[in-house]
Amino acid sequence: MSDEAPDSLIPYDEIVQEALRAVVGRVLGSVEESGGELPGGHHFYITFKTAASGVDIPSALRERFPDEMTIVLQNKFWDLSVGEDGFSVGLSFNQIPSKLVIPFSAITAFVDPAVDFGLQFQAAIEDFEQTSPAEGEATETDETGEPIAKSEDGSNVVTVDFGRKK
Repeated sequence: MSDEAPDSLIPYDEIVQEALRAVVGRVLGSVEESGGELPGGHHFYITFKTAASGVDIPSALRERFPDEMTIVLQNKFWDLSVGEDGFSVGLSFNQIPSKLVIPFSAITAFVDPAVDFGLQFQAAIEDFEQTSPAEGEATETDETGEPIAKSEDGSNVVTVDFGRKK
């Protein structure tokens, strides 16, 4: 008897990844249904491949984050719209309002630190123009605990302007 497992003709990895991305869709969909209000202390860090097919972000952000970017949905975001294949959301970067369109297939991580919940996804290489992943980098935070953008050193965390919802 051989110790090697036979190659599966069923793409289990892809099926599981798709199901886990559906979790992100359901969570964001419930936030959309509640009028964009996050319950309790919930907030989300969503990391995605900026060069993935279907991603639509301002060119300045794509230049600053050519591989991967993390956004934070917490206090100030607007126009959250969730579809079958992805979502769009309004965020402010350096006080400039921007609309981001992100397919679920581009997401590489979803974290809700309020409840220690997180998902990581494998990126499908054929979906990206650039395939070399960034090394894991520590994220510095300010006195309120929010991430500080550090594009000079290649960090993939973006600071958004927090405050009153539009």
